[in-house]
Amino acid sequence: MTEKKYRNPLVTVDIIIEINKGIVLIERVNPPHGWALPGGFVDYGESLETAAVREAKEETSLDVTLEEQFHTYSAPDRDPRQHTVSTVFIA
Repeated sequence: MTEKKYRNPLVTVDIIIEINKGIVLIERVNPPHGWALPGGFVDYGESLETAAVREAKEETSLDVTLEEQFHTYSAPDRDPRQHTVSTVFIA
């Protein structure tokens, strides 16, 4: 019997960080280049919330408190690199 291989979307988080009536953006080093919300991939065994706090710290050096979950985006063609499911938090 052949084991079935599954292709699953990758799970990511993005964080809307509000400071002084503005929103923190990062300049992407890797393609696609441009401005983006801080965020990244959820590590195995990590909750979405823990990943969001970690990514905010890694990318902005800010310690954030998550206020609420804003929205989850899951359109297969949203990210041209691969299918991702991204949950956005407000911090």
